[in-house]
Amino acid sequence: MLEKNMGNIDRAIRIIVGIAALVAFFMMPTGAVLHWIFLAVGVIFIGTSLVSSCPIYTIFGLRTCPPETQE
Repeated sequence: MLEKNMGNIDRAIRIIVGIAALVAFFMMPTGAVLHWIFLAVGVIFIGTSLVSSCPIYTIFGLRTCPPETQE
């Protein structure tokens, strides 16, 4: 399973950007390359925010979530 490395604010921003990208995807003409870029960005941003883990953050060792407390 992927380790959680995204905080709530990061997840909310990604969801908003992902939805905006998907809206742009449906509004653009179908033949444009940018049309498919918007789809990819929307799906990736929404997907990573739903699982609370970003593979790029893992590669660079970044975390935007608070550290989990050990009890």
